[in-house]
Amino acid sequence: MPPFNLGQAGADPRGATGAHRTTLWVLLLALGLSGCATPRDPRKDQEFQALASITDRPVVRPTRSISSFSDSLMCMDHLLRDAQLPTTLITSKQIPDYSTRVTVGTKDMVITALSQMSRLSNAFRFVDYEVDIARQDTVQNLTTILLNNNQMQLQRPALYLSGSISFVDQNVINNRFDTGLSGPRIDLGYSQSRNATIIGLEMHLGDFRTRTLIPGLDSANEVVIGNGGQGVDLAGRIGTYGVQFNVGRDYTQGSGGAVRTLVDLATIELIGKWARVPYWQCLTLEQNHPDFQRQLRDWFDEGSPAVRTQLVARSLSSQGYLAPSATPVPDHSPVLRGALARFQADNGMVVTGVVDFPTYERALRNFVGLSAQGTLARIGWASTHAEPVVQVADAAATAAAPPTSAPGTPARGAKVVTQVPPALQYGAPPPPRTIDLQIENVLLERTAFEVGEQIFLSATVSRASYLQCFLADATGTLIRLIPNRANPTGWVSANHAIRIPDWMSPNPGFIMDAASPGTEGIACFATDEDSTPLLPEELRGPPLKPLKNYPTLERVNEAFAAALGTEGYTGNAVYWHVVPRRPVAAAAAQPAARK
Repeated sequence: MPPFNLGQAGADPRGATGAHRTTLWVLLLALGLSGCATPRDPRKDQEFQALASITDRPVVRPTRSISSFSDSLMCMDHLLRDAQLPTTLITSKQIPDYSTRVTVGTKDMVITALSQMSRLSNAFRFVDYEVDIARQDTVQNLTTILLNNNQMQLQRPALYLSGSISFVDQNVINNRFDTGLSGPRIDLGYSQSRNATIIGLEMHLGDFRTRTLIPGLDSANEVVIGNGGQGVDLAGRIGTYGVQFNVGRDYTQGSGGAVRTLVDLATIELIGKWARVPYWQCLTLEQNHPDFQRQLRDWFDEGSPAVRTQLVARSLSSQGYLAPSATPVPDHSPVLRGALARFQADNGMVVTGVVDFPTYERALRNFVGLSAQGTLARIGWASTHAEPVVQVADAAATAAAPPTSAPGTPARGAKVVTQVPPALQYGAPPPPRTIDLQIENVLLERTAFEVGEQIFLSATVSRASYLQCFLADATGTLIRLIPNRANPTGWVSANHAIRIPDWMSPNPGFIMDAASPGTEGIACFATDEDSTPLLPEELRGPPLKPLKNYPTLERVNEAFAAALGTEGYTGNAVYWHVVPRRPVAAAAAQPAARK
């Protein structure tokens, strides 16, 4: 029996090799850690850091923040204009959220809503003053200093808004589903969840003079927002290695858009009740449908970029922003970009000059109605081509439609119950441009003023134009009021009331008094481009100065017709009578002195 060597019996050459490898890896790891302890030379990252300023820029264009009732606010603006309400001063208290779950600027949303429904009507002017010790900003401090030194005066509002986000009920309903499968070498799992939250807003309208809330002028509405998601988990083993895979998709509806929707709705209800206008007409628009923008987005995705551009171009032609053309307008044409910019500015959008979804939605929203099935349907157009769609409307649907509805049906043969007026038909010639001139004195529709009495007017153009206004008095003196040195540009937006003079500005540029007894008037002329270089030299004189050889507004109209042609401009005039000032009543006779 050979001798047994204990030391050699347990030895394994492969074990010794493994130990050496472990020692080598430890040394390499220690060397790497010691290298990390040395600061890296920042000069080696110069090329990488140069990308930081570009990477920090947003990659999506900003868009206008709107709600389902943005079109209703514009509708209210027209209703208030038709009601001829004088400008009313209004203010608002803070609209707090005592739940602290919806931290949004609700008061600023109220101001925006009031501003949007006063663009044409000048119905409201917001008094922005509040003493808040916790918010000592520059404007507040300067206002306090000037008021204390009698260098500033504040006008008392007639109305004020108050309210709060009354409740936020989170996860009112919640649904969850989880399942999984496990095996020797694989694990599979699936999960799904969804829940809904309710936000409530209550607002009231009060009389500022008495600080009392007006009975019946209240609004209490709530809106539901939700979130949901689903995910898949997969894990397994391949030999001695493990593999794990996870994928999911989620959505969350934010509280900001929900609160803006509630604020817009509450403002429409309160102002509509107070002004006693049929505000409910503005709450039944197709654009208020919760799926309106989602449906427009689906149609937007169905068409190619070239089709979208031509659809928007035809819509702009139907609205007078773009001259009709027999051939398609090039996508990057300067003429198209200019028309898009004017259209976007008139609609309160972020001006980009490109056809993005907000522009697509705003350009085609007037050509969408409700089908007989209650779904949204296109009127006279299709999402896959730009040619107008002609259909034979069903006789019953035509009979049920209002008298002002236009013929035509959407794609896919849906029967349209609600249709747009003929002036807004897709692919139709644009409606003629109009200028609305209105006397805005406290007693509306006045036609006679005393000598020395101030006169206020407003001019509203139906689409973006270059506007010039002239005043002729009873003595035959003619002056140009707009443009002037205070407002050197004549470009005006569509459906935006231009005040003549601007009585809401601390520096209106001029005042307009009734001069001599007789007939006075103002005429305004709108053109697509600046028409000043084409006019006679006498009409190009300085503003607010007498213009020679043009004693009447009729002569000015003849000059525009000769320079631009009868189809090259739009004009309108308004006249009033000036009467002598009434004599002041004689002072009462003094009683005779007693003897």
